[in-house]
Amino acid sequence: LVEEYRRSYESGEINYRVSNAKEILETLKASFADGELSELDGVAITYPDWRFNTRTSNTEPLLRLNVEAYDKSVMETKRDEVIAKIKSVAKEVEGSGH
Repeated sequence: LVEEYRRSYESGEINYRVSNAKEILETLKASFADGELSELDGVAITYPDWRFNTRTSNTEPLLRLNVEAYDKSVMETKRDEVIAKIKSVAKEVEGSGH
């Protein structure tokens, strides 16, 4: 029943324990500079058919990512693209894993 009313597909919140969140946010802003940028709550970048938001936790060394798109395959492709960019720059907090 829910599928009938679905308007978009979401990745769900993906968390990274990193020590260089600010550097990652700057890298994402530069890498996706052709999208519409909002810094109201972290870094949100919007395109006509998809968007993502990355923000830091106020209480933990976490970077949180959410991706959404009108089409499931677009969401999955763009989610993987943003994750790859994050992982290329991320410095994990000692002893944390992802």
